[in-house]
Amino acid sequence: MPARFEDYPRIAIVTGADSGIGKACAVALAEAGFDVGITWYGDPAGADRTAARVRAAGRRCEVAEMDLTRLPDAAGVVDELADRLGGVGMLVNNAGTGASVPFVDTGWEQWRDVLSVDLDGPFLCAQRAARRMRAAGRGGRIVNITSVHEHAPRVGSAAYCAAKGGLGLLTKVMAQELAADGITVNAVAPGEISTPMTGQEDVDPFTQERPGIPVGRPGDAREVAAVVALLASPAAAYVTGASWPVDGGMLMMGPQAAALTTDDWRRVAPS
Repeated sequence: MPARFEDYPRIAIVTGADSGIGKACAVALAEAGFDVGITWYGDPAGADRTAARVRAAGRRCEVAEMDLTRLPDAAGVVDELADRLGGVGMLVNNAGTGASVPFVDTGWEQWRDVLSVDLDGPFLCAQRAARRMRAAGRGGRIVNITSVHEHAPRVGSAAYCAAKGGLGLLTKVMAQELAADGITVNAVAPGEISTPMTGQEDVDPFTQERPGIPVGRPGDAREVAAVVALLASPAAAYVTGASWPVDGGMLMMGPQAAALTTDDWRRVAPS
């Protein structure tokens, strides 16, 4: 029989947790009772700030640098953090990058860097975490942070969309294959979130207007982290292979979204 949720160790590893969504996930999981291992790239001070928040919640935190352009060896950081924490019960594949370049102008090295960080890295990190979870026989949770561009294309983002689309389908295959081990695998697909990646690290999303998004604003990283924390909870033990958009309704708007420059669309004229 598959392992029960109650069996899996409350130890989480969150990649790319030095800022933004990764930081918010690490803090939310600590507040939910997890010890947390975090990886960082390029911002050691940010990683220290995240670790301080985790420890302030009364949980252990271990920190390690991870460069996902240096694969396959870089994925060994998952095992390193698991060893330091005494196991792993949850992995959040959050580390990511992107590029805004037309398809025909995308260079091979640029293409490979994005695919390495956004697809190859999550594949290898999840493999290592899943092998440990399976060997422990206590189940676990894996959450892959994708994007609304797992589901919808964006002009100028060929590499990013290819990677996130691939990670979305990889999530489903992982969910099929790991379910018998009591391991659920889901994707969380953020829309526009106020983070360093969108150039809005210090922006209050509630002060920004986005007419083409039903909720009318960008998202907060903590709103993404809340869904990740839900997927870590007993309430989500029967949820696997799903992709959870956290986008304020952006995907529902389809091709009309970018053309909406005012809120007039919200008012439907009587017939």
